[in-house]
Amino acid sequence: MESISLLIVLFAALVIPLTMAKLRITSTPTAVAEIVVGILLGKSLLGWVTATAVLTQLRKLGVIVLIFLSGMEIDFSLFKPTKNDDRIGPAKLALLGYASIVALSAGFSALLAWWGLYDHIGFATIIFSTVALGVVIAALKEKELLSKPFGQTMLLLAALGEIVPLIALTVYASLVGSASRSVWWLLLIFLAAIVLLLRFRKPYQWFAKIDKSTTQLDIRLAFFLIITLVTIAESVGAENILGAFLAGMVMKLLRPREETQDKLTSLGYGFFIPIFFIMTGANIDLHALLADRQSLALIPVLLVGFLVAKLGLVPLLRLRFRQHNALAGTFLIATTITLVIPTLTVGKTLGIITVQQSGAFTLAAIITCVTAPILFNRFYVAEKEPLKKTRVHFIGVNLLTIPIAQQLSRGLYDITMYTDDPEKYTTYNSEANVRLLRQFSEGALREAGAFDTDILMLAYFDHAKNYQLAQWAIGAQVPRIIARFEAKNVADGQYDELAAQGVEIFNTFDANISLLRSLIESPSTLKILDDTESGIFEITVLNRRFTGMEVKNLPFIDAITISQIFRENHFIAPHGDTQIHLGDHLIFTGNKQAVADIRRQMETRN
Repeated sequence: MESISLLIVLFAALVIPLTMAKLRITSTPTAVAEIVVGILLGKSLLGWVTATAVLTQLRKLGVIVLIFLSGMEIDFSLFKPTKNDDRIGPAKLALLGYASIVALSAGFSALLAWWGLYDHIGFATIIFSTVALGVVIAALKEKELLSKPFGQTMLLLAALGEIVPLIALTVYASLVGSASRSVWWLLLIFLAAIVLLLRFRKPYQWFAKIDKSTTQLDIRLAFFLIITLVTIAESVGAENILGAFLAGMVMKLLRPREETQDKLTSLGYGFFIPIFFIMTGANIDLHALLADRQSLALIPVLLVGFLVAKLGLVPLLRLRFRQHNALAGTFLIATTITLVIPTLTVGKTLGIITVQQSGAFTLAAIITCVTAPILFNRFYVAEKEPLKKTRVHFIGVNLLTIPIAQQLSRGLYDITMYTDDPEKYTTYNSEANVRLLRQFSEGALREAGAFDTDILMLAYFDHAKNYQLAQWAIGAQVPRIIARFEAKNVADGQYDELAAQGVEIFNTFDANISLLRSLIESPSTLKILDDTESGIFEITVLNRRFTGMEVKNLPFIDAITISQIFRENHFIAPHGDTQIHLGDHLIFTGNKQAVADIRRQMETRN
């Protein structure tokens, strides 16, 4: 019987997305559909699926993997102050928004106590301030919003709606119950997360070098982090999903390769997470909930409470987004279920909530989980965003860099140049966007924002100066560094050291030889480079929607010709049936007018 229930659940997980695609159901997130199907298959209706020991363990793993992946989705760059942007940032907006949620939750909980419906104000506040992070992420992923300011704001709000109630529940249970040690021992899990991060930061880069298909060290490390922090969380009396969330954040800070996150996402959403959502629905007993009249009378009041707690988001989201999207985001954050059920279990253990009250809270949460994401999809309208230009900073101004900066600034790049030479600043500041550094130092460069860029070009003729700049830039975690290195002294190991650190080396002599050889071997090369209508371009595949797609099925393949795919430090000659992998670098020729749209599609992180 156990295997039959597992088979039904796995079959349902396979059929649900296929059915939704066939029926063109786009307004309902897959996670919500899985919960509804679980209700149909479980004890509420058909009774085909029962909570066997295997399914119970898989369900627990599902929520742990879901929350782990949620931690990996946090973009920590959002917490950096944004320059030259007078709009409120996602991090600040999320913090203000969640503060309003807590305040309104406390207010409505006080009203419940005043009306005599429920007396434990603190416990009710925790429940009303929860957000279903997993459902929110699933909805954002399906609309490819995770990399956009709106999606990151919603993600941070949902993350706060999981992590803050988790900590608050642990503290509350410790104060009301007898396990007072967990209040202080809770700090142990954060200390463990920091130790694991420091311990594996350097070895992780070594793992990438020795990894192979039969070891998958990155996946083994991910599950080691999960189990370690989950075990510590359970040992100090906290919820295991708190440990899973911290494990995801640690994994994110280790800066894993794109294919690592892709493999973890495939494993999670392909197996564990659907089981969690389906079994969440299967474990709900609607007959018991609907049989009690007191529960039925309380349900609409609690449903209003879940919505009222989130209404403060509307005016705050309007500070950054359009009105209909502010309303859509409020509906999405009103989704709750994941944390409500374990919270109610704790409440019943503490004796501060009855079975009838627990049933009313549960059914109200189910209604929000089903309806709120649908309302989000109905109200959300994609805002047309200006193309985000790639930021390129040049440190060093001379006859080589000025013409390059002038040409790039006319296209898809935002160019800023820095120099510590007042004479060169006076000469070239009218030719390009040049800024004068007060001195050549790491502090002056950081203060000027030179390292806050996508691509950094170190262009001094003095290679020793460029070497020092490269070390500062590596410390600032600049994504891509190009260094001019004209000298190749065999006795000097700086050239090889920079190359080993991932810095791209530019040498004028080598570049001239390569260009001249290419011009002799293929005379059209220079014409392509000089052509104003077409050119050679490179785009990195960051959108998971394209992973696994064959080249011939790319929606824009008629507008471009892909000549090479650079994958894992090797060039691949593509064919029509060549599959696209996450992190691939597509090198292609095509019309410059089409490049902006293609880049927007393929470089959207999702």
